Amino acid sequence: MRVMCPMANQFIKEAISEENPKWEKCIQRQKMLYHREDDIRSPFARDYNRIIHCNAYRRLKHKTQVFFATRNDHICTRIEHVNHVSSVSYTISKYLGLNTELAVAIATGHDVGHAPFGHFGETILKKIAEKELGDTFWHERNSLRFTDKIETLPSPDGEEYNLNLTYAVRDGIISHCGEVDERAIFPRNEDLDLDDIKHPSQYPPYTWEGCIVKIADKIAYLGRDIEDALSLKIISKKQLEEHTGIPDINNTLIMHNFIIDICRSSSPEQGIRLSRKHYELMQKLREFSRDYIYRHERLATYQKYAGLIIETIYETLRKVFDGYRTIIAAEKEYGEVFPTLSRYFIKWLQKYSRDYGGFVRDSKYKNSAIYDLSCEKDYIQAIIDFISSMTDSFAIEVFNELTSF
Repeated sequence: MRVMCPMANQFIKEAISEENPKWEKCIQRQKMLYHREDDIRSPFARDYNRIIHCNAYRRLKHKTQVFFATRNDHICTRIEHVNHVSSVSYTISKYLGLNTELAVAIATGHDVGHAPFGHFGETILKKIAEKELGDTFWHERNSLRFTDKIETLPSPDGEEYNLNLTYAVRDGIISHCGEVDERAIFPRNEDLDLDDIKHPSQYPPYTWEGCIVKIADKIAYLGRDIEDALSLKIISKKQLEEHTGIPDINNTLIMHNFIIDICRSSSPEQGIRLSRKHYELMQKLREFSRDYIYRHERLATYQKYAGLIIETIYETLRKVFDGYRTIIAAEKEYGEVFPTLSRYFIKWLQKYSRDYGGFVRDSKYKNSAIYDLSCEKDYIQAIIDFISSMTDSFAIEVFNELTSF
């Protein structure tokens, strides 16, 4: 028989439930969602289902975690990372007495807006957004943009609607940034308008469950990236031991040890936290990965390749802007020479553009119309959205189409 230690269920009174004063805000949706009389799911379980059925989630299996377009089936992809974060979040939330359905929904959706080619692709789109729009691009905000405005699911009558997730899940998605180190995390009390969040880690999550996902995102890749780098001979075991004191990496064991440490160290008074020992270990592993993996010359070459692909696709689409005639211009200029690019981009514009003289969206699309094609900045945003939705493999396919004769 398993015996629970005294730290178990410490957060049960903090969990997002009907007894929690944050409950009504947490389950709030931007619009009314259709109701099924026989639905047995909680609001957060329903969000989880809506996320895993959307196309952005499905595409994560062909998006980079760290290593691009590898032919090794056992190298981590973005969807495996998401599954790790979900697993870690569930385990910690379950033990501490928090709402596991909420934690898993946030974790499952946290990277749906990630660019192709991992953080390198994100950096390239950020440069384009800063130059062309005077704005920025970061995958946490783009994940919220995708769940709010891009991804759709059919209703029972076949009409396409946005995902329309709950506030708590949406908040956890934009607040999840795992790139900033904190030893302890506490939720905020303010129920912000999420559009007011302008940069990563500007605010902590609104819920303890969101805090769990934020720290789970950090520990989920610590050992996995090193495992992959060893497998691909980016680094050696000798380097690993010399710089970290660890002779070999077992990602399962590393995640287990961090999970146990968080469960033992956390409390409502002390926050979701790591012990000093494990915080310092996390820092050591991240510094090693930064210096010997992420900055490796082989990845630098791939970064240039990814930049060439994304910039070529962007510049090609940028040329056909012609106000309300843009869809016609794209078909005329690229329909025959670049059929794959033109077909999918035109479909994108037709789904998300507002009606105008000569163009009316298909009546099945009840999702938000977010582009005014008379506005050049809206068109540039459409290109950025379209590229950020791509898998690595589709971006490479389009690039090959653009550079082949």
